[in-house]
Amino acid sequence: QMQLVESGGGLVQPGDSLRLSCAGSRWIFSSYGMGWFRQAPGKEREFVAYSSWSGGSTYYAHSVQGRFTISRDNAKNTVYLQMNSLKPEDTAVYYCAARSGDTATGYEQLKEYDYWGQGTQVTVSS
Repeated sequence: QMQLVESGGGLVQPGDSLRLSCAGSRWIFSSYGMGWFRQAPGKEREFVAYSSWSGGSTYYAHSVQGRFTISRDNAKNTVYLQMNSLKPEDTAVYYCAARSGDTATGYEQLKEYDYWGQGTQVTVSS
């Protein structure tokens, strides 16, 4: 059974930075695309960022483009989400997810993902 574990969430002020990590099994990081999603209170879970298994292709939601960076270290079986210039509207539970169909389409859809982490809370507030 695949296990993904997120960490790095917390309470920060607007304009601050935070880096989330997601650690998983080796067999996942050898071939799966990895995505980050978030879910704010009362809202649906939404796509944030995606990295192909090699890390050579990355995609972002418009709302985070230029502020967030997804990266991965397959040797450490870990994917990261560097979040800069955080805004109150970034407040949410952040989830990482693994996708076996590592193509350049569909990565923003929840149904494309095979495994999910338990989530980590990010709160941006002054």
